[in-house]
Amino acid sequence: MPTTADVVVVGGGIIGVSTAMFLAQQGVSTVVCEKGHFAGEQSSRNWGWVRRMGRDPRELPLIVEALRLWEDMDRLVGSDVGFRRTGILYLCEDDADIAHHENWLARAGAFALDSRIIRGDELAAKLPGVARNFHAALHTPSDGRAEPQKAAPAIARAASLAGATLVGNCAVRDIETADGKVTGVVTERGRISCSQVVVAGGVWSTKLLRRLGLRLPQLGVRASVLRTAPVEGGPEGAAWARKFAYRKRMDGGYTIANGTYNCHDLVADSFRYFFDFLPVMRLEWRDLRLGFAGSAQNAPLRGAQTQFEATRTLDPTPSLRPLDAAYSALQATFPVFRDVPIVQRWAGMIDATPDAIPVISTVEKHPGLVIATGFSGHGFGIGPAAGRLTADLVTGAKPLVDPHPFRYERFVDGTRPRPTTGV
Repeated sequence: MPTTADVVVVGGGIIGVSTAMFLAQQGVSTVVCEKGHFAGEQSSRNWGWVRRMGRDPRELPLIVEALRLWEDMDRLVGSDVGFRRTGILYLCEDDADIAHHENWLARAGAFALDSRIIRGDELAAKLPGVARNFHAALHTPSDGRAEPQKAAPAIARAASLAGATLVGNCAVRDIETADGKVTGVVTERGRISCSQVVVAGGVWSTKLLRRLGLRLPQLGVRASVLRTAPVEGGPEGAAWARKFAYRKRMDGGYTIANGTYNCHDLVADSFRYFFDFLPVMRLEWRDLRLGFAGSAQNAPLRGAQTQFEATRTLDPTPSLRPLDAAYSALQATFPVFRDVPIVQRWAGMIDATPDAIPVISTVEKHPGLVIATGFSGHGFGIGPAAGRLTADLVTGAKPLVDPHPFRYERFVDGTRPRPTTGV
C-alpha cells in the first residue's frame, strides 16, 4: 500500500483500470483503490455489447476510438477478451421503429458509417431459424461483442504489469484538498498523498463527491440478465427487440435480457435529483419500473465506518419475471432455444445521468480532480476510450476526442442537460 502516488484512481471497474493502464504506460505513478474486488460490479455484469449504432451523437467520436482500441485489445492486454465484430441488429416491428432508426442515421451523419436498414432475405439470413418475420432492422456489421468477465480483469492485469498498483478491499473514505486543490485521499488503510484523483466509482461516485461538496445528479438503474447453456445453430452476434435482447457468448451460450425493462430502486437521491431526471422519465416512462432499495443491494456489513465499506460489492437481486418473459419471447422467436437450460441469473447497477451520457471531466473548483462516471449503460463498450480520454485529462495531453460534451459543469452551470431519443 503506497503512501504517495501521482494519481489515485477510485474504482476498479473497466473505466478505472483502463485509465490506470494508459497512465502507467506513460510512467505516471498510479494507485487504483477498489472497495471490493476488481470488476465486481457493472463492468462484469453488463450485456457485453460493443456498439456504435444507436448512440447519442455526442458519444459517437468516443465510441469510434473505442472500437479501434477493442480491435487491438488482445495485444494491449496479452489475452483474448472475446472481442469479435459479429454485427448488431435492432429489430423493427413496424414503420414507427424504422422511422426511429432512420432518424438516428440522419443525426449520426458521417458517423453512421456502415449502419443501414435491411429487410427481407438479407435480414432473414442474419436470423437463422427464426420463426417469424420482422419488418426490418437497423444493422451495423462493424459493431461487436466482448466478454465482460474477461475484459475488465485482463485490462486490470495489464495496468498492473505496466506499473500501476492495484489495491482491492480498500475503500476511499474521503478526498482531501487544500485551497481547493487535491492533496490526497483517505482510505480505510491509511492516507495516500497525491496531486490528482480520478473518481471512477460507478453508482458510488455521487456519494463520494458529495463528501467533497460536489453535486452530481446520478441514479442507479437495476439491469437483470441471464445466460444459457451452449446452443447449436443459434444466431451470431447480438440483437435487440422489444421483448428480448441477446448476445452470443464465447462459451456457445447466450446472454439474454429484456429489451425494454429498466428498474430504478427508490433511494434518497431519487427525490434529491427528481427534477434533473424528469425529462428522461417522461421520455422512457413506458419502460421504467420503480422498485425499493431493499432489492437493490446487499445488507450492509455492521461496524463499517463508511457506506463504501458497508457494501463491498453491490450484488442486486435480479428481476426474475421480466427475465423469464424475455427468454420465453426469445424461445418463441427462435425455437432452437427451447429446452435450453438457464445457467445463471444476475443483476447489475447502471450509473445513469439525466442526459444519458457520461461525465469525463476535470472540475473547475478542484484542480487535480477528474470525474469519469455516469456511463448510463454504455460504459463497457466505450470503456477503453473513456479510460484513454480520462488519462489525457490527467496528464494534460491532447484529448483523444473533444471532452466538452462530457464536462461536469453542465450539471451546475444552468445548461439543463437533456437526453436524446437514441436507443
